[in-house]
Amino acid sequence: MGKLFGTDGIRGPVNRYPITAEMAFRIGRAAALFFLQREQPAHRIVLGRDTRESGEMLERALMEGICSTGMDALLAGIIPTPAVAFLTSDKQADCGIVVSASHNPYQDNGIKIFSAEGTKLPDDAEETIEGLILGDRENGAGPLPDSPGMARSLDDARSCYESFLRGTVPGLSLAGRKIILDCSNGATYRVAPEVFAALGAEVTVLFARPDGKNINDGCGSQHPGTLAGRVVKEKADAGFAFDGDGDRVIAVDETGRVLTGDTLLAISARRLREEGRLANNLVVRTVMSNIGLTLAFREMGIDSIMTDVGDRYVFAAMKERAAVLGGEDSGHLIFLEHLSSGDGILTALQVLAAMDRAGASLSELGRLMTVYPQVLLNVETRSRPDLETVPEVMAAVREAEAALNGRGRVLVRYSGTQNLCRVMVEGPTREETETHAGRIAGVVREVLG
Repeated sequence: MGKLFGTDGIRGPVNRYPITAEMAFRIGRAAALFFLQREQPAHRIVLGRDTRESGEMLERALMEGICSTGMDALLAGIIPTPAVAFLTSDKQADCGIVVSASHNPYQDNGIKIFSAEGTKLPDDAEETIEGLILGDRENGAGPLPDSPGMARSLDDARSCYESFLRGTVPGLSLAGRKIILDCSNGATYRVAPEVFAALGAEVTVLFARPDGKNINDGCGSQHPGTLAGRVVKEKADAGFAFDGDGDRVIAVDETGRVLTGDTLLAISARRLREEGRLANNLVVRTVMSNIGLTLAFREMGIDSIMTDVGDRYVFAAMKERAAVLGGEDSGHLIFLEHLSSGDGILTALQVLAAMDRAGASLSELGRLMTVYPQVLLNVETRSRPDLETVPEVMAAVREAEAALNGRGRVLVRYSGTQNLCRVMVEGPTREETETHAGRIAGVVREVLG
């Protein structure tokens, strides 16, 4: 990738390059100049953001950059990232831009751009936009117009998106269901409760009081413990924890067991196959998926392929292989029949539809997959050399693989969004898995930390 764009847009600490108001202005202007080349009668960009305190500043700077080119900005306000993907296509906009750092802490923020079809941009488009951002003011695009574009609020953004979500589960009634939602003090805090309530559910909402600083703070998809306790205490049918920008979800069954994206993929794949809607009998997953998912798909007679970590790679493989379902263990699932982006609320609805169709509890459906013990350790690093060129790390990995002797697996990789090295080990027992992961992480910390 280039100097600015990572695997999920441009991201980093606020008020430090490149997440500054000045850079946001340049990014907005560059994106607008790039998409002004499209032939369409009206040019406009949809803008949305999560609940971080820095969101409004960056949104305003982006808006000013967009309008400086003569293009209009449609302000969707605080809304989930997948809503921007949907609205971009629904409103026939040139592109959508989201101000969010997803599951990162509030001190970080980011800017990601969707195409007119609501998909992540290809690498070559990002490289061209990056050239416009880092180059001269016009960089060959011609003089800016005398009249700027207009900015206006997209007042029906939330209602349009909610209507779309309900339409993905036609005929589903949640009457009599007790559902608990953890909104992570993030972008789903209004939309999610409204959607589930509109379908008839009795909804209890946790972490839906954002103050600009509490997004993802001990809550949401990365911290489902509080949700699990409330599901059991209130004897709910299910619980769902979203991340800060709403493109991920983690589920909790009625017994308090946490179900990650791999299990939700297994549940969704079986439902789609039974309904004759699992195109090519294929599911796309990533190298981080649990070995238990491999065995579950084998048992169900469902084919699967693995990609690198990141929803852009999952989506690319789905398009290439004409698959309609793909996702990551992190809870980022893509239902391509409905949307080209991962969507936590949409995923939760599909899981509830699977429960309804099977006439089964979430714990019963969760038994489709046996989760092998998996340990994931994050190690902060000073540099990011190719891991295969670091002999100490490779020796530690080979030692663990030899000890596991085919009874598990080891994966060591850098994070695409943070300055971390991720060490993942799966094994037959929790004790053995933790031992191997700890040893490898210790070597990474000593050599690269």
